[in-house]
Amino acid sequence: MNLNLNSIFGDSIFIHLMLMTVLSFVICLFISPPIIGRLRKMNFGQVEREDGPKSHLSKNGTPTMGGIIFLITSLALAAFLIPNSNDKWALIFLTLSFGGIGFADDYIKIAMKRNLGLRARQKIILQFIISFAFAYFMYLNHGGIIFIPFVKKTIDMGIYIIPFTVFVIVGTVNSVNLTDGLDGLASGVTFIVTAFFTLAGLITGNMLVMLFGGSITGSVLGFLRYNSYPAEIFMGDTGSLGLGGAVAGMAVILGLPLALPIVGGVYVIEALSVILQVLSFKLTGNRIFRMSPLHHHFEMLGWPETKVVNMFVGLTLILAIVGFISIY
Repeated sequence: MNLNLNSIFGDSIFIHLMLMTVLSFVICLFISPPIIGRLRKMNFGQVEREDGPKSHLSKNGTPTMGGIIFLITSLALAAFLIPNSNDKWALIFLTLSFGGIGFADDYIKIAMKRNLGLRARQKIILQFIISFAFAYFMYLNHGGIIFIPFVKKTIDMGIYIIPFTVFVIVGTVNSVNLTDGLDGLASGVTFIVTAFFTLAGLITGNMLVMLFGGSITGSVLGFLRYNSYPAEIFMGDTGSLGLGGAVAGMAVILGLPLALPIVGGVYVIEALSVILQVLSFKLTGNRIFRMSPLHHHFEMLGWPETKVVNMFVGLTLILAIVGFISIY
């Protein structure tokens, strides 16, 4: 991976990236208010966890399923403005399919007026089917080569890339979902993660990932205007699962799945906090954290919601810098 900024910034490709990012940002910024109003009129409000932080109970009724705003924006732009390729449609399929699972989950929650949606078994089976289809397609078209960060070498995993890719996608999607628990947290963190892979696509000359990432990054930033504290709308599982699919898909296409746990370190620690909490309670009867995922632990310590979000977003920015150092 050769870094050649002179040739990149002297090419119209950079202009295409900026146009895609700005266009998705502006569209998302302006379509959000009417959609928020429509969701509010339809009583598509969030039902907070009864066992969650008591401070979150005041958020009951805040419109959710907001992920449709940035998913529709970014995927429509990708479909019409990015040159056709099998990889493009595979990436759109992955993002849209996971967004669809989240949409079904959100709709059931709203229709039933309870904080339960699809059964865990239903969600995981669907996630594995979609991930396997994408992983198999990628293997047939690109083989099993991935890049190892810091070592800065490639290895060929052969057919074993399929189960590895499935693990990366399912793990990423569910980790992003767990991160979505505070106003602007998942959108703020993911904005930086998608920007990282967008720039990686630019530097490596992968126009698909560059332009797709630009559309996702711009639309998420536009959505963040209404999702930051105090949130006027939540992304719901529609948004978090869709974003997880998009992030994982970009990483896989670039051959950088091993960079994902570095840049998306916040996703990792959020997921680990849940796993450790469950294991500790089952094995010892004691909890490690006051509440999991980790962002709730800090809330229970008395931290303001905005302070927790700022810390995690700041950490992601640092991790993105480390990520660039690890691959370039």
